[in-house]
Amino acid sequence: MFERIATGWALTKQAFNVLRLDKELLLFPILSGACCLLVIASFFVPAYAFGWLDSGAGDRASPTSRIFLAMIGFAFYFVNYFIMVFFNSALVGCSVIRLKGGDPTVSDGFATALSRLPQIAAWSAVAATVGVILKSFENKNNKAGQIVIGLIGAAWSMLTFFVVPIIVIEQLGPIAAIKRSTSLLSETWGESVTSTFSLSLFTFLASILGVLPIMGGAFLIANQMTMIGIPILLLGILILLAISLLTSALNSIVLAALYLYAVEGRTADHFDPALIEHAFVTK
Repeated sequence: MFERIATGWALTKQAFNVLRLDKELLLFPILSGACCLLVIASFFVPAYAFGWLDSGAGDRASPTSRIFLAMIGFAFYFVNYFIMVFFNSALVGCSVIRLKGGDPTVSDGFATALSRLPQIAAWSAVAATVGVILKSFENKNNKAGQIVIGLIGAAWSMLTFFVVPIIVIEQLGPIAAIKRSTSLLSETWGESVTSTFSLSLFTFLASILGVLPIMGGAFLIANQMTMIGIPILLLGILILLAISLLTSALNSIVLAALYLYAVEGRTADHFDPALIEHAFVTK
C-alpha cells in the first residue's frame, strides 16, 4: 500500500512538471466541470419540480413511469459521460503530443476530440449503461450486495483503464477498445494486476487546503458571523473545485504516459522509467 502511494506521489510530481509546460491544458477539465454542472442543473430542476427526487418515488411509480424514469437516468448518465470523455480525449490527445516531444495547443485537443465523436458517443453509451445497471443494483441491495457491486465496479475500471487513449489514438469502437485495453494491461504489466496508480496522497494533502476554510467558514456562520463566514466557506469550495480540476488533468497526463509505454515500449518524455514500470500493483 505504501509503495503504491509513493509511486502515485512521484508520478503526480512528474505529471505536474508536464502540466507546467502546457498550463492551457487545464482549460479542458474546467470546461468539462462547467458543462457537467449545467447538465446536472438541467436535469435536477425538472426532477425536483415533478417530485422525482422524493424518497420512494420510484416505488410508487407505475411500470410506464418507471421506464420513463430509467430513460431519464440513462440520458443523464450518457450526457455526463459524453462531456467527460470528450474533454478527457482532448486532454489525452494534447498530452500524447507533449510526451512525444511536441508542443500541443488547445485547438489540437479540440480537433482530436471532434474527430473522434462517433467513438466517444458509442463509448459514452456503453459506460452509461454500465453505470445505470451498477447504480440500480447498489440502490436495491444490502451492504453485502453493495460491496459486491463495488468490486465489480473496480474490475470494470481496470478492464477499461486505457479505453480513452485507445479511442483517441487508435480510433477503435467501445468493445474493441475494452479488449485492447485489457490486452495492453496484461501484456505490459502482467495478468496479476490488482490495482492502478493513485493520486490519493496528493488529493488528500491538497484537499486539506479547502477543507480547513470550509470548516472555519461553517463555524463562523454557526456563531452568527455570517459576513465573514460565507466568503471563507466559498473560498474553501473554490479550492476543492480547483484541486478536482488539477487532479483530473494530472491523471490524464499519467494515463497518456502509461499508454505510450504499453504501446511503444518506451518511457515518455519527462517520466521516470522505473515509476512507469511499477505503476500497477500486482499480486
